[in-house]
Amino acid sequence: MDIRQLKYFVAVADTRNFTRASEQLHIAQPPLSRQIQLLEEELGVQLLLRNSRPLRLTEAGRTFYEQALQIINRLDQLKNSTRQIGLNQRRTLSIGFVPSTLYGGLPMLVRKLRQHYPDVDIQLVELTSMQQSAALTSGRIDIGFGRIRSNDATVARTVLREERLVLAMPPSAPLAKDDSRTSLRELHGQKLIVYPKEPRPSFADHILSLLNDQAIRPSEVQEVREIQTALGLVAAESGLCLIPASARLRNDLHYRRIDDPGATSPIILTHRINDNAWYIDAIKQLIADMYAVHPAWLDVDNNFFPTLRPPS
Repeated sequence: MDIRQLKYFVAVADTRNFTRASEQLHIAQPPLSRQIQLLEEELGVQLLLRNSRPLRLTEAGRTFYEQALQIINRLDQLKNSTRQIGLNQRRTLSIGFVPSTLYGGLPMLVRKLRQHYPDVDIQLVELTSMQQSAALTSGRIDIGFGRIRSNDATVARTVLREERLVLAMPPSAPLAKDDSRTSLRELHGQKLIVYPKEPRPSFADHILSLLNDQAIRPSEVQEVREIQTALGLVAAESGLCLIPASARLRNDLHYRRIDDPGATSPIILTHRINDNAWYIDAIKQLIADMYAVHPAWLDVDNNFFPTLRPPS
């Protein structure tokens, strides 16, 4: 498998037609078809349903398409950033993040980084917490913002804050008749929606562990890929969902804070162990400055903080 085959497959998946894909790629159709066939043979699975018009992707094909797009985009970023550094001598800072950190302080932090360090090319890479550890080790990213604690001895971790969990529910739910704080115990016997479905371990496992520790058994657990899908299903009255307080994205849902000890989700800053690069102290200083002014997204009722001392 090589990058050329990935680009061929993406073109076919986008156009859903071998003829149009071959025109787009400026190659003849027979060698294009042969390369897709070789790709399927190497993987041992069928990626395309060829007897449909237009072509359709199999479930394996959809997964392969999403991953192939990420690889191609990442290679494009690699070429562009390398070219920029070589031509302009610009410093780069790659930041890995889980999507839910975008609802809290990450956008503000990136804005401040760009204001204070305009000569630095800041790249944002969406990765799960577990993927961030591998990306730090390989040098793909320099800093990570995640939510899952790991035991990777090569990665240094700083818990920036613990964010309270809230229970999202449709307005029609019996639990929505009350605005007061509630407990995890209310989820016993309820239909629960968790995310992300993969890769694991993830925020979904964090939630399930919290429930398991108290012998709380939902009647059904549905796993979905992302928080937007989870909250959409809650709005459709398909179940309830535990989310970080900052991720209350829909105004057509009812939210109640979970008050159980430990019912939180940490925001964790990670970097390579013994890394003394300039950006580590710089980022910690900016975060401390942000916390000091209590921005609107930093609701003190829904967050509590370990001691984060600014660098001297």
